[in-house]
Amino acid sequence: MKSISFLVFLFWLVIGTETLFSQRILGALSAGINLTQVDGDEVYGYNKVGFNGGPSIIIPFGNQGKWSVTMELLFSQSGSYRKTPSGFVDTIPDTLPGAYYYGYKLNLNYVQVPILVHFTDKKIIAGGVGLAYGQLVGVKEWENSIRTPTNLQGPYAMADLQALADIRLRIWNRLWANVRYSYSVFPIRTREFTNIYGKETWNRKQYNNVITLRFTWIFNDPYIRERGKKTKN
Repeated sequence: MKSISFLVFLFWLVIGTETLFSQRILGALSAGINLTQVDGDEVYGYNKVGFNGGPSIIIPFGNQGKWSVTMELLFSQSGSYRKTPSGFVDTIPDTLPGAYYYGYKLNLNYVQVPILVHFTDKKIIAGGVGLAYGQLVGVKEWENSIRTPTNLQGPYAMADLQALADIRLRIWNRLWANVRYSYSVFPIRTREFTNIYGKETWNRKQYNNVITLRFTWIFNDPYIRERGKKTKN
C-alpha cells in the first residue's frame, strides 16, 4: 500500500508543479482494453481481456510543442487465459497431477505509472516510447479448474517494469485512438513445469506481453483552441 500511495503522490506532485514548465500541462483521460498473454506459462495467445485506463498529463516541449512527455496513472489488468474446447480435454504439460488439462486462467491487476516521450506530426498522429512501473494489487489463478494458492506474497513479483511503444491518432476533435504494446523487462515469475507423460521438469521465466487498445480524450488540447481562433477570423 505504501508503494501505491507513493505512485499516486508522485503523479499529483507533477501536476502541482505546472508553473515550473514553460508550456501548459495538458490533461487527458484514457479508457480501453488490454489483450494479454504471459510468455513462459505454456499457454499461448492474447486471449485474456482486461481493463486499461486512468488520467494522464502531457507536457509539451521543443519546437512548436511537437515533442512531449506523458505521465499516466493507470489501473491495468493483464494475465493469461486458455479455455478447453467443449467436449475436448487438452493434454499439455502441467505441474498438477492427472493426465488431462482442463484450462488455465490468470488475473493480474496493477496500478501502473507509464512515462513516455512522444513526437506529434501534423497534430494528428503521435508516436512514443517509454517505461511503465506497475505495482501488483491483485492476483488470482486457476489451473485445471482449481484455484491455486497465489496471493500478493507470491509467487508473482510485486513490481513489474515494462518497456512500451505507443501510437495515438486523432479521430475527432479532442478524441484520440491509442494502440500500445508493452513487455516486461524483468521476469514476473520463474516456474517449474513437469511433463504429465514423464518425469522430466524444466524452468521457464514468465513475462507480461500486452497489446492495449483504447481511446484518449485530451481536455485542453491547444490544436482545438488554434482551430477555433482561425474559424472566428
